[in-house]
Amino acid sequence: MASLIQSTVPVLPSLDLAVSEAFYVGQLGFQVRLYMPGTYLIVERDGCEIHFWPCDDTSVPRNTSCYVRADTDALHADFAQRGLALALPQEREWGMRELYVIDPHGNLLKFGEPV
Repeated sequence: MASLIQSTVPVLPSLDLAVSEAFYVGQLGFQVRLYMPGTYLIVERDGCEIHFWPCDDTSVPRNTSCYVRADTDALHADFAQRGLALALPQEREWGMRELYVIDPHGNLLKFGEPV
């Protein structure tokens, strides 16, 4: 039987879609797939797609996160080369090596891979 679910796509809140676009493209290396100013943003990198919706409540992105399976060391090096200062990936007691990125609005991106 074919898989009924092909992927998951996080939909994160953005206090300013233009700021989100600049950060995800410039600092994280994503490409814009769709940008409707004031309405919606879709970015993609290496098959990982993230959507953004406009939000006025600053507490929402500060309480939002998503988990992305990834090569944490390679991403850390790539992000550093793009000028983003981040702590090194860390091995966590739950068996994952993780790299954390907080976007300009407070959304937490957890990039992780099994140890």
